[in-house]
Amino acid sequence: MLLPLFIPSPPTGVWHLGPLPIRAYAVFIMIGIVVAAVLSNRRWKAAGGNPETLETALVVAVPLGIIGARIYHVITDYQLYFGPGRDPVRALYIWEGGLGIWGAVALGALGVWLVCRRREAKFLALADAMAPGLVLAQAIGRLGNWFNQELFGRPTTLPWGLEIAPEFRPEGYAEFATFHPTFLYELLWNCGVAVVLITAQRRFRLGRGKVFALYIVLYTAGRFWIEALRIDKVNEIGGFRLNNYTSVIIFVLALVWFLWLCRHRPGVDEVVDASAVDDEDSPAEAAENPSKR
Repeated sequence: MLLPLFIPSPPTGVWHLGPLPIRAYAVFIMIGIVVAAVLSNRRWKAAGGNPETLETALVVAVPLGIIGARIYHVITDYQLYFGPGRDPVRALYIWEGGLGIWGAVALGALGVWLVCRRREAKFLALADAMAPGLVLAQAIGRLGNWFNQELFGRPTTLPWGLEIAPEFRPEGYAEFATFHPTFLYELLWNCGVAVVLITAQRRFRLGRGKVFALYIVLYTAGRFWIEALRIDKVNEIGGFRLNNYTSVIIFVLALVWFLWLCRHRPGVDEVVDASAVDDEDSPAEAAENPSKR
């Protein structure tokens, strides 16, 4: 007799270190941020950028990105926090899940732009350097959804179906045990996007915002079909999930932008970070200061 195949869900998403709760959702977000920072730093230095510019950008962009992600989630799923029987204070409970990538990218990008403007660095060049790390961070963050047993797809009997405990199954799906593991679909898709971005940049010498634009194109393409599988309750317009509309709109805009950049801004910038140039001694300065040689 063959045993049924499925992906088990973790028994808990919270561990306690004495009175301190350690939440898997937060842990994977932090791991994703670290991975993104390390990869972005290597790529930015290879492009000729000053590591201090990237470090400052991360210090500003990470908290802004988290705030933007939460704001987007609360606005688009306001019924979860506001109205009869709801507790608005729970909108602040970020550890329970609920981050919208659209808000994270928008507000995080604003933070990066402000830093680049202050340090005289090329914003699009830094965005290109950060794009693969960003999408890898998104992939790692999806493991938090697995531990929370949330944001899964429709019921399925496929061998890779995700087992969901009865208390986490949505209303109307109590009799089903396994569902599409949309967290895994997006994790694998995002890892593939990261590989494509790095490979395409090396092969076609993409720069001046084209890597970042391609990231948006590829991510939204995957997010559209993955979002269509999900069954968690969200706001809909005309029978379609709000995030599907967002994916389509951003996909079209990003594709047009990418094609425009390919036609009007070929190649890469020679100097991506003025502060990196300023930090290097000129030959005259080196002659005057032999101790710096």
